[in-house]
Amino acid sequence: MRTTTTTRVVGASFAAAAALALSVGPAFAADGSVTANLKPVAGSGVNGSGTAMVDVQANTITVTMAANGLLADSPHAAHIHFAAEARHECPILSDDKNGDGHLNTTEGGPAYGDIVVSLTKTGDTSPKSGLAIDRFSTAPGGKIAYQRGSIQVSSEVAQAITAGQSVVVIHGVDYNKDGKYSGSTKSDLMPSLPTEATDPALCGALRVAPVGGMHTGGGLDTVKSGGQNEALMLVGGGALLAAAGTGAFAARRARSRA
Repeated sequence: MRTTTTTRVVGASFAAAAALALSVGPAFAADGSVTANLKPVAGSGVNGSGTAMVDVQANTITVTMAANGLLADSPHAAHIHFAAEARHECPILSDDKNGDGHLNTTEGGPAYGDIVVSLTKTGDTSPKSGLAIDRFSTAPGGKIAYQRGSIQVSSEVAQAITAGQSVVVIHGVDYNKDGKYSGSTKSDLMPSLPTEATDPALCGALRVAPVGGMHTGGGLDTVKSGGQNEALMLVGGGALLAAAGTGAFAARRARSRA
């Protein structure tokens, strides 16, 4: 009798532990934080930079992003891109298939993949909102300061983000420097818009945060190209990202103690 009782207890404990592992394991596997240095896309003519951070908790992400050097007071669609067959990086000029010296969104696809998260300010964040121009930042003064949490993603996307296989892209350029989206070439995504409105401007591959702190991607090059004000803006953006990362770490630690 004792052996039978012991076996039942051990069996029940094992079953409970297995159930707990199944319920916690996948969520834990997707947890993590990744960061990106946003740089001008080849051929875009953009003189800007930025930083982005994505914190992943199971199938929920929090995105914090700061950028500058964009076309001021104009909508800038921004997304997280991923595709299993993509290179998981920003496009290069050799991706320019039509030879016009610029990269449109489709030409950049082999490098960064499809839209998996739309970084809208309000409402839906799915790929369906990829061109919801009225819900993206308009970059006041050419700058974006963005933070949004509780964004739901699929398990595949969550795992891709934490594995460093996703890319942040901010769209919207001004090739002819006339201060607006214009030109006769139409967008490959929405023919009713000029290609300037949807072509990629800034891009950065999301990678695991470096040990010892955030790397904001500004540095001396930012001071040289954009001046002291832009450098300070990126420092502020880096501090915002670092604070977001600290808060996420504290939240995870609190949960682990519970």
